[in-house]
Amino acid sequence: MTRADAETIARAGHFIRLTGRVLEQRLYGHHFEGADPAGVRAALEAYRAPDGGFAFGLEPDVRGPAGQPLAVPSALRVLAAAGQLDAGTGGALCDWLASVSGPAGGAPSVLPSLAAYPHPPFLPVPAADTDVPGDLLATGQIAGPLLAHGIAHPWLDGAVAFCWAAIDALDRTHPYEVRAALDFLDHAPDRHRAVRAADRLGRLVREQGLVPSDPSDPTADAAIAPGYAAGEWTYAHDYAPAPDSLAARWFTDRELTRSLDFLAGRQGDDGGWPITYVQWAPNTAMEARPAITLHALHTLTAWD
Repeated sequence: MTRADAETIARAGHFIRLTGRVLEQRLYGHHFEGADPAGVRAALEAYRAPDGGFAFGLEPDVRGPAGQPLAVPSALRVLAAAGQLDAGTGGALCDWLASVSGPAGGAPSVLPSLAAYPHPPFLPVPAADTDVPGDLLATGQIAGPLLAHGIAHPWLDGAVAFCWAAIDALDRTHPYEVRAALDFLDHAPDRHRAVRAADRLGRLVREQGLVPSDPSDPTADAAIAPGYAAGEWTYAHDYAPAPDSLAARWFTDRELTRSLDFLAGRQGDDGGWPITYVQWAPNTAMEARPAITLHALHTLTAWD
């Protein structure tokens, strides 16, 4: 079954051309129209922070000119999409991450420098002049793409050890943390350990009701995680955006079919996909929906 047919893609492209930033327009053109990836890289560089990280709303919830680790996963996804995540670009980002990471080797989501700029009220910003600990939410999302592209760097060695320790210690968790763990596990060098850890993580997801088996009736066997917005459910396709994801083993064929059909059906009349998380500023939906629309297309085409 083809869910992302030519009409679906064209409607999404119209939405992205109408509402997207230059970056999302360039990404759409590269992925679905064969445009030169150099344009993607050029658009990404506009978000480069003076300190070598990424900022300026590349991750829409992180504003201002100060580089933040939470923006790095977005940058890595763009570089990978453009075929330019190599030893040079990856190594430079690792150098920057080494300068802001905690002593245990993990990257924090945000730094004290964010306090001076607009940020979501629900995003805790560490106090200045404190040792900022790393967290799995940021480190897993960063380590995974670097490992997938064969990047070697001392910071990444420490990040791998940090991710293993954090995943092994997981007890109570939440969907964003689970997805960050999966980003790491899908590309961790120790594949046997990764499979075992992913299986345990999948059991936690089920036990804690973090995924509805039927998107049409999510409250039947799932609950929204504390702190998430009303209606902010996380579905099977969110955990397993491609067939080769370890999380695909968590679900039956029927559950995956329901989830992917649900995702395909969420394309709006304007061609874009909605956001369900907390909108804390007027521009949140405007800036986030084009990227979410691209992600939906990638998920659907991967499973097609």
